[in-house]
Amino acid sequence: MPLVAASAYQPPLYMFSAHLQTIVPSLWRTVPEVRYQRERIETADEDFLDLDWSRQPASGPAADTLGIVSHGLEGNADRPYVRGMVRALNEAGFDALAWNYRSCSGEMNRLLRSYHLGDTDDLDFVVRHALSKLRYKRIFLTGFSAGGNVTLKYLGEKPERVPPQVQRAAVFSVPTDLKASSHQISRLENRLYLNNFMRTLREKIRQKALLLPDQVDISRLDDLRFFPEFDDRYTAPMHGFKSADEYYEHASSGRYLGSIQVPTLLVNAQNDPFLPPACFPRDVAAQSRYVFLETPEAGGHVGFGEGAPDGSYYSERRAIEFLTAEVPA
Repeated sequence: MPLVAASAYQPPLYMFSAHLQTIVPSLWRTVPEVRYQRERIETADEDFLDLDWSRQPASGPAADTLGIVSHGLEGNADRPYVRGMVRALNEAGFDALAWNYRSCSGEMNRLLRSYHLGDTDDLDFVVRHALSKLRYKRIFLTGFSAGGNVTLKYLGEKPERVPPQVQRAAVFSVPTDLKASSHQISRLENRLYLNNFMRTLREKIRQKALLLPDQVDISRLDDLRFFPEFDDRYTAPMHGFKSADEYYEHASSGRYLGSIQVPTLLVNAQNDPFLPPACFPRDVAAQSRYVFLETPEAGGHVGFGEGAPDGSYYSERRAIEFLTAEVPA
């Protein structure tokens, strides 16, 4: 019954609210120690993905373990929470790979399709590319928010396609029910976050229209204020779904959790402003041998700051603890 009975996370005193726990790490955290080497790989559909590697020094023993980090909605490999996890993986002796979704690496992708929260094919492509490149013995998957949803869905929708080298996963702040989460972030108290997401999403649609003017209609784009409207107009049809509701239904990781067959830690803070009750799958975790659900009282969304002297965050310490434990807990 992998329900984590109690969480050790305690926020620092100055992060006394869910919004501070969410905003402070996003705006003011830096992780300068991480140095990436970028690799561009061509996908089977003639698009590209940009991968940012942080490998162990060539002068030392080669790492036999790789940690792959999947970022959140409209994020990229340079976000502080990604860099923090990369640093933690490196300090544990592992190579790390932070991959950027299509359109998220600083250059618009070539095709009409971009990325969405249920797109597991690209994650599978990245995993298999890494294995063919360096033949790792173990792969650990980590993900935040949207990247956590992709990771969970990848592990559960087709367990038979997951390579045996993928042995554990740890994800944080995951909207396992996308429809419920889309309504939660539309609440008045979350409008600041929503407006920021919508601003960058609308800008990418404008860039896509410049690239593919005959395929993208941007009339009334600025009238779209909420995720369901945007997803119904753009995300769903651009990725083969009939509507936003169909997209949410098929892309939500919650429906696949019961099929996951590798030990997986899911940490969702109870005060996360983005997550409604539907995103706390306690019943699934209680019946699963593999899905470990931890629900600290605090943490915000992709927060979990601690004020530690080395700059580490609880999400990073907890991920490494879980990924390397002889018996996960």
